Amino acid sequence: MVSSRLVELWPAAGVRIRAGDLEMRWIDDELAVDLAVLAGEGIHDENAMPFNVPWTRGTPREVGRSVLAYQWAARSRLSADRFDLELGVLVDGVPVGIQSASGDNWSVLREVETGSWLGRAHQGRGIGRRMRALMLHFCFEALGAENVLSAAFTDNPASNAVSRRTGYEVDGIQRVVREGKAATQTRYRIDRERWATVRAQNLQIIGADIDIVGADALLADLEPGS
Repeated sequence: MVSSRLVELWPAAGVRIRAGDLEMRWIDDELAVDLAVLAGEGIHDENAMPFNVPWTRGTPREVGRSVLAYQWAARSRLSADRFDLELGVLVDGVPVGIQSASGDNWSVLREVETGSWLGRAHQGRGIGRRMRALMLHFCFEALGAENVLSAAFTDNPASNAVSRRTGYEVDGIQRVVREGKAATQTRYRIDRERWATVRAQNLQIIGADIDIVGADALLADLEPGS
């Protein structure tokens, strides 16, 4: 349980989103350790790499330490200039992965890019679609985002499928360096107008009433000069 004093000082710590058995919440130290262990157990096939930075390479301990280091650093990157919100994903109280939203110049652009991962034991059950749809709902309905972006390597069909099924539209391609070689990503975008047309289908994907805690305090904390 996150203390009220912590939430008062750092409102992001109080963010919690629930929809039936699905929950997304701020990553405290205990949850960070659980997620680190989960990542160390594997996220993808050895011959695949769905991330720009290959943080999933290494021993379980090395992968787990990468998760902890990243999460500890990400906590401080949350302001009017830099929006970096990492939420742990739980199903029936069991940690299954992470869903994030990040972007620069939040106070002006109101634009973020989503990212996520699921432990291998929890893949193929529709959780990825539900947590992405829930994050979209949170960004547009609770935070007032103007645009939500995403990107996926062209050889990652699962991530591309989630983007399409939750209503993102293709926004071009980009070439990046992945493990020392050129690779192509497809970029996706939803703006507020598009969200209005796909909101109902995303509520069906989520499949339960949504309860959001902590959004107003987080928004107030993201205002310039707060």
